[in-house]
Amino acid sequence: MRVALVQLCSSDDPAANLATTEGLVRQAADGGATLVVTPEVTNIVSSSRARQNAMLRHEEDDPTLARLRDIAAERGIWLVIGSLAILTHDADGRFANRSFLIAPDGAIAARYDKIHMFDVALGKGESYRESAAFRPGTGAVVADLPGARLGLSICYDMRFAALYRALGQAGADIITVPAAFTVPTGRAHWHVLLRARAIETGCFILAAAQSGHHAVTEGPDRRTYGHSLIVGPWGEILAEAPDGPGVIFANLDLTEVRKVRDMVPQLRHDRSFERPAVQAPAEPATS
Repeated sequence: MRVALVQLCSSDDPAANLATTEGLVRQAADGGATLVVTPEVTNIVSSSRARQNAMLRHEEDDPTLARLRDIAAERGIWLVIGSLAILTHDADGRFANRSFLIAPDGAIAARYDKIHMFDVALGKGESYRESAAFRPGTGAVVADLPGARLGLSICYDMRFAALYRALGQAGADIITVPAAFTVPTGRAHWHVLLRARAIETGCFILAAAQSGHHAVTEGPDRRTYGHSLIVGPWGEILAEAPDGPGVIFANLDLTEVRKVRDMVPQLRHDRSFERPAVQAPAEPATS
């Protein structure tokens, strides 16, 4: 299977982002990829609630989703739209951070809403509270492609190994990890976490990323780490993107998944155990 990852530097203008994304998806298809993955928040990078409310659309009205479905059908490819920020009908007005698997006929084959919300304080005034704007998903998702099973995840999910173990035990051969990773955490953790998730599951990991300094008209400045990665089931890096927008490719030998899992059959070795209990301090000895 020939795969391609699209790396973007999306702004807070969905129309401009769509034009760039369309060109790179076509480049990926021209390069022979039958499975193409775009990054998290392909349609808009913004931390401004007002800007998001003005620019986002419901799934059924979203122009990025509609156009990319058309391109997948036109080029006959499987396309993972890493995620789109989407309006919901929730009473609290929160959005969905939703990944879409598009089939070669343009149909939506699977949806996945990001489960784990990035609520962190990184220091030096850099903090994020994703749950204030996005409501978390509640279920893991796998879907079948010709000759492979695909598991879906998004960015901060990668820090929660139990999700990936569940996807591997559900038969995933490939797991997508579209991301908009911060620069400080990316430098420290991006490569090691993605390689660990591949090793733990025996899966191919496809991590398409946002990269660079994002142009925003409202809200705080935003920079992302990039370095889109394709990782093999033994933990080896098969391809890595340089900085900035572009496309990377790899040919996946899916028989490697079975070979690795036969050598280290860890997905079959779970054992139940008691959770650790806090031990009370020992009573002082008395004479």
